[in-house]
Amino acid sequence: MRISSSDRKEALAGAVEQELEALAARGVRMAGNAFSPIVLVKGELNADELAGGELLAGADGHALRAALGAIGYAPEDFCALAAVAGPAQPGDAVAAAGEPLPPEVLHEALEALDPEAVLLLDDAAARAMRDAYADALVVIEDFDTAMLKPGLIAPVLGRRVLALDGFEAALNDPREKQRMWAYIKRLPPAGAPY
Repeated sequence: MRISSSDRKEALAGAVEQELEALAARGVRMAGNAFSPIVLVKGELNADELAGGELLAGADGHALRAALGAIGYAPEDFCALAAVAGPAQPGDAVAAAGEPLPPEVLHEALEALDPEAVLLLDDAAARAMRDAYADALVVIEDFDTAMLKPGLIAPVLGRRVLALDGFEAALNDPREKQRMWAYIKRLPPAGAPY
């Protein structure tokens, strides 16, 4: 019996959906397109997000969508991941809501999403990434890059990882906003003609 291409795609999509549902049951919060080539990790949630609102639904999300679109990402290429736990199923939680995700859970979530690029939006997200990918970061020769210093692109298991140091807060300061934009421009889609 020969399996059709559409059946294969449907089976793969179903497997990914099950994996993401299992992560959500453990408190992992995501929003957007799970097949996006870029994942935006946020560790410092605003009041609305902490209350259960959608990740990056406010001014920060609008600004990030505009910035990513300007450097070549398609509008649907947007996936947000919280580095802190959200509500989970009773008995399934790995961390209390609002607490940092355990490193192994954040690692599992990023591997499930499998993006080509990761944008860390704040210091808490960078700390979480350092903890989750310590083994991969330790082999990077440049210390600042290995420590995910803002503005530097770190190669992590075949992905490009760029840390920002407070994107949402930077929106209130024109100079900081320009600095964030300068950093984001360093992370165009793979193969982009820039």
